[in-house]
Amino acid sequence: MFDTLIVSSILYLEKNFFRKKEQNMEFYKYHSLGNDYLIYDCNKNQEALDKEKIVKLCNRNYGIGADGIVEGPYKKEGKMYVKVYNADGSEAEQGGNAIRIFAHYLKTIKEVQSESFSLYTKGGEVKLRFLNREGTRIQMTMGQLSFDSEKIGLTGPKREALHEYFNFGGEEYACTCVSVGNPHCVIITDEISRAKVCAIGKYSEVADYFPERINTQIVKVLDKNNIQIEIYERGVGYTLSSGTCSCAAAGAAYRLGLIDSDVMVHTPGGKLWTQIDENFNVKMIGSVKGICRIELFEDFFRQI
Repeated sequence: MFDTLIVSSILYLEKNFFRKKEQNMEFYKYHSLGNDYLIYDCNKNQEALDKEKIVKLCNRNYGIGADGIVEGPYKKEGKMYVKVYNADGSEAEQGGNAIRIFAHYLKTIKEVQSESFSLYTKGGEVKLRFLNREGTRIQMTMGQLSFDSEKIGLTGPKREALHEYFNFGGEEYACTCVSVGNPHCVIITDEISRAKVCAIGKYSEVADYFPERINTQIVKVLDKNNIQIEIYERGVGYTLSSGTCSCAAAGAAYRLGLIDSDVMVHTPGGKLWTQIDENFNVKMIGSVKGICRIELFEDFFRQI
């Protein structure tokens, strides 16, 4: 009887105190001008993400809620890689706000100490530079803008996709398409609103012209150095801000001769500054704000 009690006590202690418990999944939530992302640090977490988990995590009613998830850093051959996921679980080639958010996170955990460094995404290298001591204001390269229909993934013969008419939901729109590592359809118009971009975006995202789907922006030119945009992101829907969408909108307006090369992009979430050189390489400056650290309950992914 006494021996049985001792064995039971040892087993209880081992289970509850001595045995290492599985760590719950941990996330950090940030936003850049209302475009919010979850950071999933692969060095602090053991569980792998998949499409089903990403969709549930990003759900604003049944999960944490976010426009997407940034996972990393993965280190390979001296380079630092990161994955950007949309809210529907698809991996994005590029993500301006997402990469800037991750850069700030790396500074806060002291993974990055230098003023300038590079991250690598599915779309290639992104060069970043902190513009203040806190690392909340960041300049980043967004690569070279391209209007080549093949790089955009646009159907039909190879061409520059400038001022073409496409039919979305029974309405025709004059569109300029551009790649910023990911594809964009830009519509210049005098009147913009959330309702209007959503009415267009739900059709343009999945239109037959774009087999890989597409991001959509409607753009109002305010003057030579300012544009105002509304955004419907591929795999996300309506968003308050987007780095790649801002660069695409500025690039399209610049290519059409409507603005100068330095332009402030006004989004519903705030302002992003873009700079375009003579070869259509684009840089962007924007801010980042931390929100919270989140630890999931261990039964979060169990079926209800």
